[in-house]
Amino acid sequence: MNPIRQNARILTASLVGTAVEFYDFYIYATAAALVIGPLFFPAESESAQTLLAFMTFGLAFFARPVGAIAFGHFGDRIGRKSTLVASLMLMGGSTLLIAFLPTYAMAGPIAPALLCLLRFGQGFGLGGEWGGASLLAVENAPKGWEARFGSAPQLGAPLGFLFANGLFLILSYTLSEADFTAWGWRIPFLASALLVGLGLWVRLKIGETAAFKEALAHEAPPAVPIGRLLREHPGAVVAGIAGVVACFAIFYLATTFALSFATTKLGYAKQEFLEVQLAANTFLAVGIGVAGYWADKTSAKNVLGKGALLTAAVGLLFGSGLGSGSLPVVFATLALSLLVMGLVYGPLGGWLPTLYAVPVRYTGISLAFNMGGIIGGALAPFAAALLAAKGGTPYVGLFLTLAGALTLAGVVFAPKIRT
Repeated sequence: MNPIRQNARILTASLVGTAVEFYDFYIYATAAALVIGPLFFPAESESAQTLLAFMTFGLAFFARPVGAIAFGHFGDRIGRKSTLVASLMLMGGSTLLIAFLPTYAMAGPIAPALLCLLRFGQGFGLGGEWGGASLLAVENAPKGWEARFGSAPQLGAPLGFLFANGLFLILSYTLSEADFTAWGWRIPFLASALLVGLGLWVRLKIGETAAFKEALAHEAPPAVPIGRLLREHPGAVVAGIAGVVACFAIFYLATTFALSFATTKLGYAKQEFLEVQLAANTFLAVGIGVAGYWADKTSAKNVLGKGALLTAAVGLLFGSGLGSGSLPVVFATLALSLLVMGLVYGPLGGWLPTLYAVPVRYTGISLAFNMGGIIGGALAPFAAALLAAKGGTPYVGLFLTLAGALTLAGVVFAPKIRT
């Protein structure tokens, strides 16, 4: 039987969680670009509202490494499955509660404080999500299929983006601007409960990974996985963090920043730009699929390195393409960016686990992924906005060039691969 069909439930369990992750994060990212500033920070200027909204967006990234250490601890000690269920419940619950938040007009300063608390909860839960989902796939993969199985969680990204972007697009056509601002923005947060329920249903029906059970049979789990990780794999931790930066930088520049910048500074209508992003998103899925197959035929390291070089090159074109004034050129810019993102995101599930021994692997890849997310994701929209303010639109892509160079350095200088 085909390995994918044989392991369909495991691959679905890993994909669904990441789809929820990207859905949750992207609906907040979109809300931050469109309504969070005026609703929760009304006393500030328009520019300050945008920056504060993006700061609340970035807050969850800083919670993610904390969650990575906490969930990594239990994932390496008690197992991948139960830890993944807990992370999904925390992440999904925090997202759902955002739908019920009062705005500043209703509750004053309490409103942004509660928003920040739930954003921290989202990030904390997310800290354990991707690492566990990747290990669920990779540690159950047949020989020679590790990269393709490892790309399954990544395919959840375009899926979650599709659901989030598509729902916002539907709302933009069915609701007036006033209704969307008043209550319509809450609907995507409410809808997240459906995806979370599906994810829990699938995950509760799977067992523990083969690699974890084998490692447990040979030795007791480490008492403090993070301590052993930093003692035995310090170089791998640094290399892993660097290797993740490019994928986050591309995604959040091509989605969050591009939507905000295009609809506030470049004059594009919200609906038409969401349509362009929705179409460009298909190229992310293509890139991930190509990367998984290519990495199994060569190596994940090879594909990630080439993707990092292309990221640096795209950075030189991104700002000019986005600010070209031509919607077809904007689409081509976003499509190319997301295709290249697939080449730096798709191989991560196959590459990162090779850097760490099984007893500390959940902690290792979770910490690397989420620390890299702070550099590439939390800083990307903020840095791009500052670069645009200082040097104009052509400068916004320079952050991508730097991110690509950093990821390439992580790949080149990573310690010898562990088997």
